[in-house]
Amino acid sequence: MDGLINIYQNEEVIIHIKLLLYSYPQNTSNAFGPRPKCFNHRVGAFLRLLQLLPNNNTHIFSSRKHPLLTLSIHINPNFNRFNFSLCNHSLSLNSYSMELSEETVLVDCSRLKSAVWKDFDRVKRGDTCVAVCKHCKKKLSGSSTSGTSHLRNHLIRCRRRNNHDVSQLLTSKRKKKEGSLTPVNYTYSHDHTKTDTPNLIRYEQAPLKDGLVNGTAGNFEYKRSRFDLARMIILHGYPLAMVEHIGFKVFVRKLQPLFELVTLDGVVADCKEIYVKEKQKVCEMLDELPGKISLSVDTWTAKGDGKYLCLTAHSVDDSWALRKKILSFIYVDPVQTEDVVSEIVMARLMEWDIDRKLFSMTCDSCSIHDSIVCKVREHLSQNRFLLCNGQIFEVRCAVNIIKIMVEDCLEALDSTICKIRESIRYIKSSQSIHEKFNEMVQEVGADSQKSLYLDNPANWNSTYTMLDVALEYREAFSRLQEHDFAYTMCPSDDEWSQASTITSFLKLFVEVATVFAGSKIPTANIYFPEVCDIHLQLIDWCQSRDELISSLSLKMKSKFDDYWKKCSLVLAVAAILDPRFKMKLVEYYYPQIYGGDAPDCVDIVSNCMRALYNGHDVYSTLASNSQVGGSDGGNDTRDRLTGFDRFLHETSQNQNVKSDLDKYLEEPLFPRNVDFNILNWWRVHTPRYPVLSMMARNILGIPMSKVSLDSVFDTGDRVLDQYRSSLSADTLQALICTQDWMRNGLEDSKSSSSSSALAICYDAN
Repeated sequence: MDGLINIYQNEEVIIHIKLLLYSYPQNTSNAFGPRPKCFNHRVGAFLRLLQLLPNNNTHIFSSRKHPLLTLSIHINPNFNRFNFSLCNHSLSLNSYSMELSEETVLVDCSRLKSAVWKDFDRVKRGDTCVAVCKHCKKKLSGSSTSGTSHLRNHLIRCRRRNNHDVSQLLTSKRKKKEGSLTPVNYTYSHDHTKTDTPNLIRYEQAPLKDGLVNGTAGNFEYKRSRFDLARMIILHGYPLAMVEHIGFKVFVRKLQPLFELVTLDGVVADCKEIYVKEKQKVCEMLDELPGKISLSVDTWTAKGDGKYLCLTAHSVDDSWALRKKILSFIYVDPVQTEDVVSEIVMARLMEWDIDRKLFSMTCDSCSIHDSIVCKVREHLSQNRFLLCNGQIFEVRCAVNIIKIMVEDCLEALDSTICKIRESIRYIKSSQSIHEKFNEMVQEVGADSQKSLYLDNPANWNSTYTMLDVALEYREAFSRLQEHDFAYTMCPSDDEWSQASTITSFLKLFVEVATVFAGSKIPTANIYFPEVCDIHLQLIDWCQSRDELISSLSLKMKSKFDDYWKKCSLVLAVAAILDPRFKMKLVEYYYPQIYGGDAPDCVDIVSNCMRALYNGHDVYSTLASNSQVGGSDGGNDTRDRLTGFDRFLHETSQNQNVKSDLDKYLEEPLFPRNVDFNILNWWRVHTPRYPVLSMMARNILGIPMSKVSLDSVFDTGDRVLDQYRSSLSADTLQALICTQDWMRNGLEDSKSSSSSSALAICYDAN
């Protein structure tokens, strides 16, 4: 056969094929000579050629009209070749072949309404109709009385169809990118037999990359697909109502006709089922933690008057990596008292079975948080779960106290900030005004290379940047007011002076908050030196003769002192557990902060450090005894023996055996460097300091800030959007908690391949 077929990419058209064959009677001759012996063989070879062409969405066309295609095959007996031609009509090739016989007639399927006939050919054999699968060629009943259920069931089981779905999709996408495909040349030799493969099929196409197509893909799994849809909605925060969107319905129907669309109630049920399964995994993870758990409490505001409490567990796992999991998202009814809310929180902690493993709680300075901390502390004290008499149990958020002091600064400078903001807007309002301002800059000799910056009031660090840049052009602003009578919002000299003072305050807060936000591993040890610097600066500002500075500093320091009273001990202990500082950092800062009272304050920190160590030593002894002796004693017996173990530990202090803490403090400091990883240091030195490393695991895992690193500079509270505010409390908790768990799973698998990450996230089991 000799011919050339040009294949292009075009929209799919529905056509009919008509074959006009020059047939020959049996045992006769014609004007061209005797009838070829292998006539049927040659026709079969040509049909096999059509079968080898690309399967779906491949078109041969020369016209947009839809008449019958005339395919003429001329047989020249004097040459061992077929000559064929395609008339000017459209052709859509599908991958199927059938032997032509007088008993087989292809029936038009275009009138059949069921979508299942897209994957079957209806063939009439005598008085019966047969449905032939286009993928595996299996023959099934095709009569109108048989229905289509058996055909649909076959498609679900048809492995050849499922295995080639992805391949065909990728092929279609590549052809669309290429625009056109190389012609196919086929040459048939008379010497070939029926089992031979055609000589040449050339089809230019980039090979599939390894791993893109799973050759062992199983059958379509409806339930798995439903869970994949629910997990996608949870992971990316898509609205649940998207399953009712027309565009989504059309997309899913075209993508997989076998997938039955899920209702809104159905996808909510799927999300809750996933939540229950993932919650069990988190419970097992928390139970297997080698150390204690610290809890943070955060308040979210919904649209309207609704509020939610977000409870998050923080810990250091067995591999010495920081872990955090949202445990509960609790709706706070406005009519509920603080005692009722505290009882609800306590019930949630007991539901997770972590009440006896709690080490600390990080919260804000507000009445409802104070009530919750008091309730939990009372429960832990009654059951003797608190270490060091709860001295470090209550922790206040470090970022929150910075935000409070920043709010005081911005409030004191509110009118001046508004004038500077409007001045920048005016200058940027037109090109001519901007050019005039640049002329003023040249006249006053301002050498700053910075461009005027308009802040975002929702991020206080951007307000600092706006003020810092504007102060460098203060003379240019004043000069512009002299030459432009329309410019009337220029700050006065006193206002510029106040702005300069407040900006120096903001600079310190920006630098400290940047350290917190820029830490790759936000362990508790990084906070002590930064907080001490703020403390020292506030002391200095309070002694200023400037009334604005002193009054504002006193206001901020009163709020800071409340924070320092709650957190100074845990901040100092965490710094001591940093092998680069140990006791030296406390001994450096405390004389500057406390003056003559510094030695007593250092002793308080040292005593707290040893009390914590002794508590962990007893806990380590009890844990070892429980592993050796089992759990025959009961809770009361173990509680009574706790006092004995403490007595035994204290009386053995007179022996000349150094504890982990003594050895650690006596050894030289570890050199300071930028890439120091404190968790990795303690992981390596755990065999040398078994008890102290247990204490370090618990202390370093305390969240000194409950604010996420990307929200350090936000001025507002955490607010739920309109969509989430409209959800029921149990649905919202399921979505927020599960999303957090899934995203943590993705972060944990960043070192793995992307396919592994998706497998972790979308595992339906």
